[in-house]
Amino acid sequence: MKKKPYVVVRTYSAGCFAGYLESEKGQEVVLSQARRLWQWSGAASLSQLAVDGSSNPGGCKFPATTPMHKLYQAIETIYATEAARKSIESIPVWKA
Repeated sequence: MKKKPYVVVRTYSAGCFAGYLESEKGQEVVLSQARRLWQWSGAASLSQLAVDGSSNPGGCKFPATTPMHKLYQAIETIYATEAARKSIESIPVWKA
């Protein structure tokens, strides 16, 4: 079984997400184990977050993981490194 890539996706109006890429067709992206990247710190951009992860996890606000998330109007899909995946997944769940 092929391992699914971990990606960071920026959408037109729903924000940014990280998760395992299930499918991508045009601007429609489906992620499993997805986290909304509500606010990040310790990375200058989504590109750096996808490569290095966060150097300031305490400054990040990433809500709970959703089992499956369908995103519309995806603008970019950035394939993340293993280090970035570990960093993003290790950030505690932010709750209001």
